Amino acid sequence: MKFMKLGSKPDSFQSDGNDIRYVATELATDVLINVGESKFYLHKFPLLSKSSRLHRLVTDTPDEVGPDEVHIPDIPGGPAAFEVCAKFCYGMAVTLNAYNVAAARCAAEYLEMHESVEKGNLIYKLEVFLNSSVLRGWKDSIIVLQTTRALLPWSEDLKLVARCIESIALKASVDPTRVDWSYTYNRKKLALENGVGPTTEPQWNGVRRSHSVPKDWWVEDLCELEIDHYKRVIAAVKSKGKVGAEVVGEALRAYATRRLPGRLIGQTSGDSGRLRSLVETIVWLLPSEKGSVGCGFLLKLLRAGNIVGCGEGAKRELMRRVGSQLHEACVSDLLIPSGSDGEDGGLAVYDMDLAQGLVEEFMGRQEERCDRSGPLDEMVESGVLSASSPSSYGAKVAVGKLVDGYLAEVSRDPNLSLSKFVELAEMVSDPAARPVHDGLYRAIDMYLKEHTGLSKGEKKRICGLMDCRKLSMDACMHAAQNERLPLRVVVQVLFFEQVRSATSSSTVQADMLPELPGSIRALLPAARGSHNCGSHGSSRTTNTEDEWECSGGGGPAYSGGPTAEEIRALKSELAALRVGGKSGNCNMEKESRLKGILRTRKIFSKIWGANAKGGKDGGENTSSDTSESPGSGNPGDAKSTLSRNRRHSIS
Repeated sequence: MKFMKLGSKPDSFQSDGNDIRYVATELATDVLINVGESKFYLHKFPLLSKSSRLHRLVTDTPDEVGPDEVHIPDIPGGPAAFEVCAKFCYGMAVTLNAYNVAAARCAAEYLEMHESVEKGNLIYKLEVFLNSSVLRGWKDSIIVLQTTRALLPWSEDLKLVARCIESIALKASVDPTRVDWSYTYNRKKLALENGVGPTTEPQWNGVRRSHSVPKDWWVEDLCELEIDHYKRVIAAVKSKGKVGAEVVGEALRAYATRRLPGRLIGQTSGDSGRLRSLVETIVWLLPSEKGSVGCGFLLKLLRAGNIVGCGEGAKRELMRRVGSQLHEACVSDLLIPSGSDGEDGGLAVYDMDLAQGLVEEFMGRQEERCDRSGPLDEMVESGVLSASSPSSYGAKVAVGKLVDGYLAEVSRDPNLSLSKFVELAEMVSDPAARPVHDGLYRAIDMYLKEHTGLSKGEKKRICGLMDCRKLSMDACMHAAQNERLPLRVVVQVLFFEQVRSATSSSTVQADMLPELPGSIRALLPAARGSHNCGSHGSSRTTNTEDEWECSGGGGPAYSGGPTAEEIRALKSELAALRVGGKSGNCNMEKESRLKGILRTRKIFSKIWGANAKGGKDGGENTSSDTSESPGSGNPGDAKSTLSRNRRHSIS
């Protein structure tokens, strides 16, 4: 830190009681200066010879018995700044630095200590110190800028604030290779950027090499500024055009992390107003360049703005930005608390409307992009796009996984309505966005587990979102043992799993379907030309609610998903569900397949037997396709053919 000493005489200012200062000399004091609550007993001659204001005030004071008395309660900087000016008038030694130079400059201006009064007066010396030393230093400029807050409006009128901001912006915009002053930075992060471990030091030919200066070297020091000064500094940095948008974005992220508390809930009304202004200012400062700020940071700002009650303009801007890069988000960032009531009257835990708005914004942008580049399915089939490419297709797949994971988390909310769940799930309408339905199955299972009072129609509606043919083997094995699912869904899962395990899916379906009874074919969407058991299948229009009746009970919750971690968790759960530990050394895959086949045969046999009994007793067939039921045609042949096929698959 730079400093400057003025005067050479010893400091003879002394205190006498509370707020009383005087000069210890042989001459009696002849003027009393009142600065707020403090009293200064001084001499006229040294003060009046350098201060036009004091000269004018003393001259205008009527002659009375005792010392002249002057009141200057509004001097900027208060008693401390006045004492610096008084010591300069006496020629006493006084030390100036970044912490007191701004106050001394404003006080000298207030006292009118100009060159016209005396050559080499205080204002001149302070300006030289500011321009030649203080404003040339990085941290000194920041300190001076901080001290100007208590000196308004004098600091603004004297351009102290503007000069400090310009100095800081210029230094932040220089080439990092030219930075030769000290700054605050995370040394661990710096070491990693240089490819050096925390316990090693970079060397070249055995000689220690100096650390390179990162592009965002100035970020942490500016976090010390209040939001009004920080806003002006960042605006000045951006106007220079020499700092990249990603560096400005990192600066805003660091400032928000420092200034916004981790938990905003429970703040007082005063804090809410301050935090609201803070969030809105940061949003206003965000760089316009796409990708300059991470989606996670934007969602944290949106969460904070939602809690403190930011204006619709700031929220709309954040939603627009998040919508353009929603594929970069994670589920935890999307779990934004809600203070509104749910549809059932209870307090909703998460803001589903906000999540739907973000997904809608993303999908709208993707549709605009697809209109310019062609249909998505054609581009995928032609091999132009893949899930791993940074493309519209890859972004949609990422958002599909994000929505499924989000639904699995919010399903634990007892006040989450079915309509909200279905509405958000159906927003990912492109089949290519969900190549695997494991995540959607997990979300549906979590909702069924938490909301046990669903009607048959409601279970049909939520399970209709899922395509059984897009479930992985692990998910199929779990669904086959999940007693929360309707019977129809379990049959479809088992059927498609057995079809998939055969050599050719299309051949097996063609060979098996004509031989299946009508009651079983009615449960399989492939038997009627449907491609899935989801919302696009015929299950919404031709099946009765009785076919969707759940077997009851509470089975294990599916914890798997398309990720490797979720698949490992699912396998662990399946291992715990296995019965009969006698063959512990057997191959797990063969055991799972065998159990699935046996369960398929058992369910098919129950359905077949019920239909056969109904046909024999003259009962009514439950299938809509009565022409191929066991009660008509040749049921014995069909049953024997199916049994042969099953025995062949087991062997």
